[in-house]
Amino acid sequence: MVNPEKVSDAIKQKISDAEVSVEDLNGGGDHLQVEVVSSAFAGLSLIKQHQLVYQALKSELETEAIHALALKTSTPC
Repeated sequence: MVNPEKVSDAIKQKISDAEVSVEDLNGGGDHLQVEVVSSAFAGLSLIKQHQLVYQALKSELETEAIHALALKTSTPC
């Protein structure tokens, strides 16, 4: 189980201009829906964008504190 605020902070630490929204899908803190908007994603494929977020959450994913992650990434409009 992980705190949504901790997830947001971890992403912002890795991607400084990120706007992050985290939703706990089942109330248990291990199934999350995360939306990240950042100019750092400009010119990157969707896979590369997601890899940046996965790097930020590496510890939480490896320890299975996050069991399932629905991820949406985009650049600012």
